[in-house]
Amino acid sequence: MSGDDNTRAPRSENQRLNALVGHWRSQGRIAATAIDPEIRIAGSDTYEWLAGEHFLIHRVDVRMNEEHVEVIEMIGPYDPASRTYPMRSFDNHGNFVTMRASVDDEGVWTFAGETERATLVIAEDGDSMTAEWERTDNGSNWRHWMDMSFTRAPSPSAIPRR
Repeated sequence: MSGDDNTRAPRSENQRLNALVGHWRSQGRIAATAIDPEIRIAGSDTYEWLAGEHFLIHRVDVRMNEEHVEVIEMIGPYDPASRTYPMRSFDNHGNFVTMRASVDDEGVWTFAGETERATLVIAEDGDSMTAEWERTDNGSNWRHWMDMSFTRAPSPSAIPRR
């Protein structure tokens, strides 16, 4: 595509995603099950706009115990028919997940897919977030899966290199 005739302004609803934009230190845990021990998670999440602000790029770089996990996710644009933001994520282990995000009037985010869902709460000052995740194997019985917390950090480019 070239020329200004193909460009369009992003939907105003996309601006709600600005609450996520930035670099975050992330930590959490996947809950233990009857057969698997608890898994500790630590790393970073970065949200940034793709030029045009139609899509928000979410990058995850974490360690889950000793395993390195990287994810790239595209969020958006806002879909007025469903009143949600489509989400598509891909990880370094070959997994692909689609979900939909929505936000209520209090600013609480919900992410929902076929087998996982989460509630994300952003602190009033915008410098921290918490997420509670659930999973299902059969589509009806949901169980607690994961807890995450995020603290706003300086952008990676703002950190001096030694």
